[in-house]
Amino acid sequence: MISEGTAFTFAVIFGIITVLLVRSRDVRAWEAVCVGLFGVYLGQTPVIHTIHGLVTWTITGFSHT
Repeated sequence: MISEGTAFTFAVIFGIITVLLVRSRDVRAWEAVCVGLFGVYLGQTPVIHTIHGLVTWTITGFSHT
């Protein structure tokens, strides 16, 4: 289960990335994924549990030493 604080944190992070990307007017594939993730975290759709698990797994994989 994802807490509101965690969802809010991810929404803010992806929101800042989205604002910066829209200002640059050049969106690549990975940037479009960030924009999509912002929408999912902001909307709190039912699929958020699956996507949050994938995001957490990816971040843990990159930060694992």
